[in-house]
Amino acid sequence: MGKFNRYLITAALPYANGPVHIGHLAGCYIPADIYVRYLRAKKADVKFVGGTDEHGVPITIKAMKEGVTPQDIVDKYHKIIYDSFTDMGISFDIFSRTTKQIHHETSAAFFKTMYDKGLFEEKVTEQFFDETAGVFLADRYITGTCPKCGNPNAYGDQCEKCGSSLSPDELINPRSTLSNAVPVKKQTKHWYMPLQNYEPFLKEWILEGHKEWKNNVYGQCKSWLDSGLQSRAMTRDSNWGIKVPLPDAEGKVLYVWFDAPIGYISATKELTDNWADYWCKEDTKLVHFIGKDNIVFHCIIFPAMLKAHGNFILPDNVPANEFLNIEGEKVSTSRNWAVWVHDYVKDFPDQQDVLRYVLCSTAPETKDNDFTWKDFQQRNNSELVDIFSNFVHRTMVLMHKLCGGKVPAFHPEVKDEKDDAVLTNLLASKQKIEDSLENFRLREALAEVIEVSRQGNRYLQEKEPWILAKNAEENQKLIDNCLHLCLQLTANLAILANPFLPFTAKKICHMLKVVDRILDWENAGSLKLVSVGYSLRPPEYLFTKIDDAKIQEQIDKLHAGLVKPATPAAEAAAPAEKEVKEEIQFEDFAKLDLRVGTILEAEKVPKADKLLKLLVDIGTEKRTVVSGIAAHFAPEEVVGKQVTLVANLAPRKMRGIESQGMILMAENAAGKLVFVNPDAAVDAGSEVR
Repeated sequence: MGKFNRYLITAALPYANGPVHIGHLAGCYIPADIYVRYLRAKKADVKFVGGTDEHGVPITIKAMKEGVTPQDIVDKYHKIIYDSFTDMGISFDIFSRTTKQIHHETSAAFFKTMYDKGLFEEKVTEQFFDETAGVFLADRYITGTCPKCGNPNAYGDQCEKCGSSLSPDELINPRSTLSNAVPVKKQTKHWYMPLQNYEPFLKEWILEGHKEWKNNVYGQCKSWLDSGLQSRAMTRDSNWGIKVPLPDAEGKVLYVWFDAPIGYISATKELTDNWADYWCKEDTKLVHFIGKDNIVFHCIIFPAMLKAHGNFILPDNVPANEFLNIEGEKVSTSRNWAVWVHDYVKDFPDQQDVLRYVLCSTAPETKDNDFTWKDFQQRNNSELVDIFSNFVHRTMVLMHKLCGGKVPAFHPEVKDEKDDAVLTNLLASKQKIEDSLENFRLREALAEVIEVSRQGNRYLQEKEPWILAKNAEENQKLIDNCLHLCLQLTANLAILANPFLPFTAKKICHMLKVVDRILDWENAGSLKLVSVGYSLRPPEYLFTKIDDAKIQEQIDKLHAGLVKPATPAAEAAAPAEKEVKEEIQFEDFAKLDLRVGTILEAEKVPKADKLLKLLVDIGTEKRTVVSGIAAHFAPEEVVGKQVTLVANLAPRKMRGIESQGMILMAENAAGKLVFVNPDAAVDAGSEVR
């Protein structure tokens, strides 16, 4: 841990305008928590600081949409976000808010210091103004037609249909989202930070001084610096935010990306009277954990601010991760394409460590990565259950069965090279994990933890104490040695896994009847962690298998919640309510033969994007049915589903395949097809009346 006497770890401040999803966890919060828990286990002086970012345009837009005040919005989502992090074991020392008085005072004072040093440029520019509402409009408050794709609902900063970055001046027929009035240009004064003045410092500090930074971070910084920096406004026209502390600044607030990173400072002030030790002493290591979309703010703008202000240390590292996609698609909160943390905690109670494990083992450390529910299931079942939990459970069961429920002694006189290798391998793994954590290669570190449990399983299998027990009187010392080492290895697993799987580490400690201080890092590698002759608690499963039905439920939930983007054309094509069709007589309905069928097989029809070929069991026979549901379901998603089949529909050839019936589906408000299932499984062929 070298030259540093204390550590200050920050995790990006999420906007308090919505809940957090698993992309947030994977991007910075779980990596930050793993690193902090490791530092605490090393007995380092460390503070872990976080909070919610409660200013800026997204907050006011959300408030406008919901017809409430910005304060109502941030109060609501701060609690949801805080609860989600707490439930997932993200162990902040403080989780603050940028609406707190201490933050307003700290940010205003920071700005005033820079202002008094003459570090801002005052500029009068023309910006869009809503004469009806009487306010200047941030870019997101302006909509119009995208000049590149023709989307009539593009924002002043971006078209969400084609993804193009825009400015309000580029929009065709711009209008205010507040009043729908056509905005006009009006002069306004703001204070700009001339970032170009800090280019020489930033180039030397980053490009020469921090070549060890992750390639994605270093490369993005180099690209920005090579392109040349420009002056950037540090104030905005708004009534929501931190008021600019100048006499001629009525109706102006600090730019949210000026005040947000200062939130790390104000939160530290709130946490401890010794806050300056963590922000002003050179023997403090400051590390920012963020996602890649925040790199420029944490590596360029905030360090330039700290340098300009003076008296503050600069970040030693900014190990930003890339993005996590979900089921092959980018996360989209507006489309509800996300796995929300508060939903996960509700759907998978007491399984926080499963998600922590999966998100770390697939973390987007060097490139965008993909989360799928099938992979989540596979990693739980094949790695956490079959390897990690299996070793611990077998050890505990065999100890109770073959050693009377007590920790057996170790007998050096009968040890062999396999026994000696347990310690050798353990010490090597500890060093690998430590090196990986120190260099922010968390996936690599976690893989080595699993390798320790894999080695334990291999050792247990080679020693076969259950075979030795057939002649227990002669072999008891060999049995004792094996299970003694396995129990010590189990205690070591608690220490090594604790940064990653803290809930699981506590379960192991409970079973072994050891206190939590055993989790100190210095204890890793010891084979004297559990005392000989000590009675241990009964074995518990650390993890259990997750079945296909549970995973399918999550996949269905994700797709069912997807919100289609609303466009005028789509709204015109799809009326809000569908009219009831022409009245029929009972005799007409009675002609239909509706049967419950079970889908046995499914495959895509070649050269037909919308068609699936299904094999449906209707009790008396199996039917081939061609159904136009391929745009809504993958073949593997429908196998095993029960459906209602029109069994007496005349056969019809589709793409050369004779379809022997039609399955019935429902369409939800978002245009997504959903199954109309019986509320409990019924026999295939049951008649629907």
